[in-house]
Amino acid sequence: MSEGTERTEVSTYVPKAQKAEWKAHAERLEMSQSEFVRSMVQAGRRGFELGEAEGRSPPTDPGGDGLEERVLTTLESTPEALSWEALLEAVSGDFEDRLDEALDSLQREDRIRYSGRHGGYVVTDGR
Repeated sequence: MSEGTERTEVSTYVPKAQKAEWKAHAERLEMSQSEFVRSMVQAGRRGFELGEAEGRSPPTDPGGDGLEERVLTTLESTPEALSWEALLEAVSGDFEDRLDEALDSLQREDRIRYSGRHGGYVVTDGR
């Protein structure tokens, strides 16, 4: 795996009922729980980015970024079938690089910092 596609574990805590709902939904979609959560987070982030910048997405383009076209282009340019994981990786593009750049920028501005004690990034008082 290249550096940009290296996988790592993420943990979160949700109510048992929420996990059961997510698990059932993932099973209906024939996805693993990891695939389901990852895809829902990505979809949610796109919604937040659009909501903050442009308001609601037009009904003809619910993702706001031509995802259907990106999926078709990716599949047309690949001679073999792509797994869910491979397709997700292909259409998510440079998101990991953009996130890394955003974290670097926010840390330089002293708006966030990495806290080993808290196990992740936290907001600072440097606003």
